[in-house]
Amino acid sequence: MALARFGRQVKRQHGVCVKMTAVAILGLCFIFVWSMFSSPSNSVTVQRESFDDIAEPVASSTMVSKSKGKDIEKHDANDNKKKVESSLKKKDEKKINGSLPLPAHEHKSGKKNEKHVSKRKKDKDKSKLSNEVSKENQENQEQEESQGEEAEKENEDEEEVVVDDKEEGLDGEREEKGEMEGDADVNESVDQETQEMAENENEGKKRKIKGPVFDPKAHYSWKQCSTRSKHNYIPCIDVESGFTRLHGYRHRERTCPKAPPMCLVPLPRDGYDSPVHWPESKLKVLYKNVAHPKLAAYMKNHNWLIKSGEYLMFPQNQSEFKGGVVHYLESIEEVSLYCSMKWQSYVKIISGKTFLGLHLLPMIAMKDEKSMVPDIEWGKNIRVVLDVGCSDSSFVASLLDKDVLTLSLGLKDDLVDLAQVSLERGFATFVSPFARRRLPFPSGVFDAIHCGRCTIPWHAHEGKLLLEINRILRPGGYFILSTKHDSIEEENAMNTLTSSICWNILAHKADDVSEVGVKIYQKPESNDIYVLRRRRNPPLCKENENPDASWYVPMKTCLHTVPSAIEQHGTEWPEEWPKRLETYPDWLNNKEKAIDDTKHWKDIVDKSYLTGLGIVWSTIRNVMDMKAIYGGFAAALLQQKIWVMNVVPVHAPDTLPFIFERGLVGIYHDWCEPFGTYPRSYDLLHADHFFSRLKNRCKHPVSIVVEMDRILRPGGWVVVRDKVEILDPLEAILRSLRWEIRMTYSQNKEGIICAQKTIWRP
Repeated sequence: MALARFGRQVKRQHGVCVKMTAVAILGLCFIFVWSMFSSPSNSVTVQRESFDDIAEPVASSTMVSKSKGKDIEKHDANDNKKKVESSLKKKDEKKINGSLPLPAHEHKSGKKNEKHVSKRKKDKDKSKLSNEVSKENQENQEQEESQGEEAEKENEDEEEVVVDDKEEGLDGEREEKGEMEGDADVNESVDQETQEMAENENEGKKRKIKGPVFDPKAHYSWKQCSTRSKHNYIPCIDVESGFTRLHGYRHRERTCPKAPPMCLVPLPRDGYDSPVHWPESKLKVLYKNVAHPKLAAYMKNHNWLIKSGEYLMFPQNQSEFKGGVVHYLESIEEVSLYCSMKWQSYVKIISGKTFLGLHLLPMIAMKDEKSMVPDIEWGKNIRVVLDVGCSDSSFVASLLDKDVLTLSLGLKDDLVDLAQVSLERGFATFVSPFARRRLPFPSGVFDAIHCGRCTIPWHAHEGKLLLEINRILRPGGYFILSTKHDSIEEENAMNTLTSSICWNILAHKADDVSEVGVKIYQKPESNDIYVLRRRRNPPLCKENENPDASWYVPMKTCLHTVPSAIEQHGTEWPEEWPKRLETYPDWLNNKEKAIDDTKHWKDIVDKSYLTGLGIVWSTIRNVMDMKAIYGGFAAALLQQKIWVMNVVPVHAPDTLPFIFERGLVGIYHDWCEPFGTYPRSYDLLHADHFFSRLKNRCKHPVSIVVEMDRILRPGGWVVVRDKVEILDPLEAILRSLRWEIRMTYSQNKEGIICAQKTIWRP
């Protein structure tokens, strides 16, 4: 009767709804019955992050035999089973729980593994563990436990974290490295080669290298590189592939060869002599050390550098700017002073009024009179400056006399290689493309950025290049732009762009002597001004967008907000120099470690490096710390009239913002790839427990030694502190390169090597 009544209802007007409801009920009943009688393990998906806890299968010959001691062996098996289970549990806890927070995606996967392990998987693990009770497996287990204890001790000593067989790096960098957004102006072959290189690196990170970093039984035979750029070879910048030889001299973006170079860069055609020492190198360098065909052609049209005998001379107060660099700097200071006085009177006149006619005026309602005064005091509140373009370095030399540390960006192009001349003179310089990827710096670290006689089209490509300058410029920092008389269209486009990102034009003055127009912009100090924008273009970046991620990260066409939280760097302007060198801001984690690091390196430098290594420090000017942490090594050498490039590896904890906060300079880099500089750039390389941290990252660690040979000058020094098991084969490699080992010392499995590069080439 019930079925007949149900059938009559189906034929009525709402019969279709009744049918659908019936089907849904039957489906739910079927799922319920299926779940009751099916195995629960079939409905669970297990996700693993690693396979380190899966032991090797036990061979039949190693199974426990049934003999008279069966009961004793069974008791031992239970004990071994408990030990293995506890050790595996500890390993999983160590992989999940680190002293530094894991990235978000690793948190999620870790929780998923803990919640979704099925009973069948546990039963398999238990049965497998019960069979692994032979003596051979016991020895392997003890060896793994001892290695785990040593690795844990090593991590505590070096204050770094290893997560899933890789060191923890910048949030999102490794993810964004694969996001190569293609632009129309970039060669497709370059993008393809870069993506393949990134995939190879990701595959290399999954493998765990066992054994020593360097093979102690290996024998090395060297040959010179036969490259297009010859003695000026920069592997990741110069074009060397066959089909691209006709398209240009260099890549438009950083593109490293698939296999790291294992050849030695030759010396210049006329040889290489010991460079002119500092401070004489400010005025002259040996021409043969920087000789280049395009440099000779460049000298014919520029009189601020003169070839006199064997030297390339730089007459004092002569520069690319007509009237001299001193006049150029004075014009900037005069403009700043004039603007300061004008702002003081202007604020008094319109104080309390609202006027939105100009893009710079809304800031008056949000800032007091004192903070509104644009104040450029070289060597005090302005300490760290980025010079875009690296022309003749006279601007850098003049600022150095004012105690300003300027890092020059040598733009990679087909023009004359003045970046190499800058390095030879002893100025902080690096070479990098500046097209569509971010510069290797954290956000908000430069006090001022300068572009002299600038020809960069800042307004092109949706203002992507200027947005990158905005990213690395400190909140409230200054962008000084000097150009020749621009066209009206270009000037209007630049004004529109700077207005859209809320930059104030503090000064605009045309100088008749130098024939350039000087503009001084200032970045906002807070986010209040962004709310008043009439057009939200460019848009604000997403909250999960990491402004500090820069290694192989494409430039964004969005505007990063100004940091406001106390735990973020860049919320306050640093102390004046030199007080900022010993100031530890509130946002810095582990202040005590930073203080101890400074004291540690000061003691080592004063008591050992300056007197015990045999280094003549008067010949040292360009220094690199290959694994900087807090900049303590650079701070300890500050009185020696040198500059230090603090390299923070991309896989290490991000301490580079604090290095800039101290008034020092540095850069991000992955040492599995060649560094962005010319051959023979540095006088001293320092590596403290550097190679031991690359054991599970680089496929060919020997290529790092080859790179050290490339960037170090003949007669330059290398100081390596590491484990003895690394230093012994490293010494053999250095001897194969005909380097002179000046000093070795070891104690308690730790040691130091001090070696000097010779002029030998194969």
